[in-house]
Formats: sequence, C-alpha cells, structure tokens
Amino acid sequence: MNDTNIQNKKRFTISPPVTALIIALVLFLLSGLLPNGFNDWASALRQAMNILRLASFIAIIGAGQTLVIISGGEGIDLSAGSLVSVGALITYILINGNNNLILPVLLLVLLTGAFVGLLNGLGIMHLKISPFVMTLGMSGVVQGTVILLTKGYYDGKVAPIMTQIIARDLVPGIPGMIFVWIIIGILMTLLLERTRYGKELFAIGVNRVTARLSGVRVTRMVVLTYVIAGALAAFAGFLLVGYTQNAGPNLGNQYLFPSIIAVAIGGTQMSGGKGSYFGTIAGAIVIQLITSLLTTMQLPQALQQIIFGSLLLGILVVYGRDKSLRA
Repeated sequence: MNDTNIQNKKRFTISPPVTALIIALVLFLLSGLLPNGFNDWASALRQAMNILRLASFIAIIGAGQTLVIISGGEGIDLSAGSLVSVGALITYILINGNNNLILPVLLLVLLTGAFVGLLNGLGIMHLKISPFVMTLGMSGVVQGTVILLTKGYYDGKVAPIMTQIIARDLVPGIPGMIFVWIIIGILMTLLLERTRYGKELFAIGVNRVTARLSGVRVTRMVVLTYVIAGALAAFAGFLLVGYTQNAGPNLGNQYLFPSIIAVAIGGTQMSGGKGSYFGTIAGAIVIQLITSLLTTMQLPQALQQIIFGSLLLGILVVYGRDKSLRA
C-alpha cells in the first residue's frame, strides 16, 4: 500500500518549469478580466506577444544567472545589472545610427562583458572572495567607471536595423525579439544538456571536491561560467538599446533581481547542481506578468512594489519549502 502511494506521488509530481507556466497562464487570464485587459482573441494575442517580448530581456540576463547558480559555491552575479547598462551605453554611443558598425560594436560589447566576468571569476576562485561580495564590488567598479568616462553625459543613436529587428514585428504579429530569444534558448539548452561543459557544470554544482577528483578542472569551469554570464548580460544591454532606443548608466538595475528571481521560480536549485534554462524562461514570464498585471490595475507605485515583492516572496517560499517543486 505504501509503495502504491509513493508511486502515485511520483506520478503526479509537476516539474518547476511546468508549475511556473501554469502560474503564468493563470496570471495572464486574470489580466484579461481587468477593465483594461484584452477583450478578444486578437488583443489577447497582441498582449501575449508583448509580455513575451518584455520577458525576453529578463530571461537573457537570467541565462547567465542560471549558469553561475548551477555552478554552486553560492554562485550569483550581482554585476549583471551594471553590465547591462555598460552594454547599452557602448552600443548607443559607438553605433550612433550606423548599421555598418553593429557587428564590431556587438563584438566589443561581448568582450567587455566577458572581461568583467573574467575578473569576477578570478577574484572568486583565486582570491577566494565570495561571489556575493566579488560581483557586488565589481558592480560598483563598473558603474563608477561609466560615470567617470561619460561624466554623466552621453549622446548617440540606435541603428535603424536594430529597431527593425528588436522593437518591431519581424513577421506580422510576432516581434523580432521573440526569434532572438528562441535562438538563445536553443543554444542555452544545447550548452547545458549536450556539451561537456554542461555536464561538468552540473558536476561542480553538486560537489566541487568530487568533481575535481573526477578530473574536472573546477577553477577553469567557474571562471569560464562567469565569463559567459558577463557576456550575456552585456549582450542583453545591446538588445535593450534596440528596444528602448535609449541608454543610461542605470538602465540595467531594474533587471538584476528579476533575473535572479526568475531562475529561482524556474526551479534552479540555489545551492547549485540542478536547474534548466527552460525553467528560467518560465520564471521570467511569470515575473513580467506580475509586473504587467499590477501596471494594468493602475495602483500607486509604492503599493505595486509592496504587492510585487510580497507575491515573489510567497512564490519563493513555496518553491523553497516544497521539494517536489524543485528540479
């Protein structure tokens, strides 16, 4: 009898990404019931596409967070917000409306993010600084450097092709940003599930000592992970410029904690060793839906922040206490 109960329990266990998608569906339907919600299938589809487009920026930053959190060792990247801002500023200032400069500037953006990630990784592994302290300190260094170089003044222009691909519909009804997100999602899934890097990343997340004894070069893996995370954060800034058509030294700050929470909601174990990018995608959609729902309700900003924070804390408490909801 007990064996039957155990089998039934396993049979009805829902994975964290699926749970997050169910929550997202409920929130989306609730938004449609509000006075300012959608009234027909056409408006519902437009709203859904807009939610996905906005969630994509959280999820792309969350891609790097997913990697560093899976790597274990209390991994986290608090410099991601600053790197988003840096990537956006470099793009906005240097491209200055010139389509021909997109690829060289994109390469510079990726290298800048990777360099900051390299410093994070080296500080964590060689200087034995905790990830929280190292990345938080690096965030301050990056922001200070930006202010020093720009002196609070920056001028530029978005390349027309970036606006066409990122901010507008690439095909009728579907924003170009969705296709960019799909490509990143496929690459992230292949990286985690079909490469040696992915296997070793999960291994060091579970137990770094065991992984090292098994031949995994733990230091190199952790440093490489922060390099990739830094490049992804800066790349998100590059994409944000195409959508907002503007930049600023604080542009990325609003995406930092949502990107971390999206990883947690998606079921990635915060202690490392378990997780998926599909879960992060689902978590990003949940967060964006909560934000959009509160905006649609036209509540005061202070009350929105209270409700938003309380809802997210509630979700995280449920995920933290119920083992069946973790990957």
